[in-house]
Amino acid sequence: MKILITTDWYAPVINGVVTSVLLLQRELGELGHEVRVVTLSNTMHSYKDGGVYYMGSVSANKIYPGARLRINRTRSLVRELMEWGPDVIHSQCEFSSFRVAYALSNRLGVPIVHTYHTVYEDYTHYFSPSVRVGRAVVSVFSRWICGRTACVVAPSRKVERLLRDYNVRCRIEVIPTGVDLSVYRREPDMARMAALRRRWAIPEDHTVLLYLGRMAKEKNLEQLVDQIAAAGRRDVTLLLVGDGPDREEVLDYARSRGLDVIFTGMVPHAEVADYYRLGDLFVTASTSETQGLTYFEALAAGVPVLCRKDPCVDGVVEDGINGWQYEDSGAFGAHLAAFCGDAALRRRMSAAARESSEKFSAEAFGAAAAQLYASVQKEAMSAAAGDR
Repeated sequence: MKILITTDWYAPVINGVVTSVLLLQRELGELGHEVRVVTLSNTMHSYKDGGVYYMGSVSANKIYPGARLRINRTRSLVRELMEWGPDVIHSQCEFSSFRVAYALSNRLGVPIVHTYHTVYEDYTHYFSPSVRVGRAVVSVFSRWICGRTACVVAPSRKVERLLRDYNVRCRIEVIPTGVDLSVYRREPDMARMAALRRRWAIPEDHTVLLYLGRMAKEKNLEQLVDQIAAAGRRDVTLLLVGDGPDREEVLDYARSRGLDVIFTGMVPHAEVADYYRLGDLFVTASTSETQGLTYFEALAAGVPVLCRKDPCVDGVVEDGINGWQYEDSGAFGAHLAAFCGDAALRRRMSAAARESSEKFSAEAFGAAAAQLYASVQKEAMSAAAGDR
């Protein structure tokens, strides 16, 4: 099958969408499918590199940090894609690249599958001072996008329920993004791990609380800092891996609350697994996740998860087994105390974390996507035959 993936975000950017796209691209290729990708160039020039088509774009930092918008210099790329003739288009973003997906779908008569990666109502502070107005805009926009697809992929039941609340009527299938378990299961290089601990001056006798991800308002990092501070423990270090627009505010706030905090900034993708292994417990206060991909990765690396109670991790983070979902600062502190005070519990939870990640394998992700493509293609062919 010929499969075209369209996305506004692509390597070398590191985020959940890019991780999902790269994994999907690889797994579909392993299954024997022919895959091409349409994404945005970092300049105003369009070009092709192998099976990846880069569309000229301009910065949209004022709308969202790091975002870009396509400019109309893509005719030759679109023409080549039309001649190639994909069987299915899998859209990953709702903006610039979706317009190309929609245009190609109309011209070629092929179905669009769209993955709804982002809970936009948690990001309305970027464009609307009113939460109510922002949610209404997101609802209308989501219906418009989803109404132009053959099927929407929801990464979790949380997203499926949200889309139904928006009155989205099209077919929805829940397919969690997979994780390349081999990356996180690999035996660590102990000399390298010791060198990383020395590089960042991580105290040997401290429990390392790891947050790995974007440092932005929607991640509730100041709330996380408050909860750690309220726990009153002097034997923990907060390790922040990543970057984002709220970096300085979060670091200043953490230090003002007296936390022992280490900030690494962004790390190369190839080193991410080692940074997970530096952590003893993955911590987060975010409720803006669609599926918590970093939670999957932490579990695969054997790092239990302490996170806010959220429908997106139902069946993923199991209380007392591979982590906890907490509802308030008191529960956060109690779980943290239990974890820090019981070495046997830590070992059991680490083993359970690895075991529980099996259900999120990359192979299962790719196979589920391929099965969905065959289904929507069959439906599209039946509908076309019925119209004759």
